[in-house]
Amino acid sequence: MKNDIKLSEFELDVMNILWQQSPASAPDIHEKVKGDKEVSYSTVKTIVDRLEQKQAVLRAHQKGRTIYYAPAIQREDVSEPLLKGFLKRIFAGDSQKMVAQLLANEKLNNDEIEQLEAMLAKHKAKNNE
Repeated sequence: MKNDIKLSEFELDVMNILWQQSPASAPDIHEKVKGDKEVSYSTVKTIVDRLEQKQAVLRAHQKGRTIYYAPAIQREDVSEPLLKGFLKRIFAGDSQKMVAQLLANEKLNNDEIEQLEAMLAKHKAKNNE
């Protein structure tokens, strides 16, 4: 959809809140953000306004003077280009090295390992079609 949207780290934090809990007002978002960062309400409102200008969020509805926002883009619209850029910059495009690094640093339980095996089997089957 909007594959050319570039988001800052703080904008991504706000988008994550909206992807998890939508619609949300700027005060709602500020309450969630200030648990992790020392940030003023006006800074959060500026970020929300910037996201609206970038067409990443839209006004879902208004209650009195309070505006509620919802995501206008999907997480995948942002994560896919970010992941591709990260893979290229950090691992020189070698996805096997990236997965090996991830597995070396993560402690996975048997359920998670089975889920990964199922994803790999599905991917392998697609390659064999």
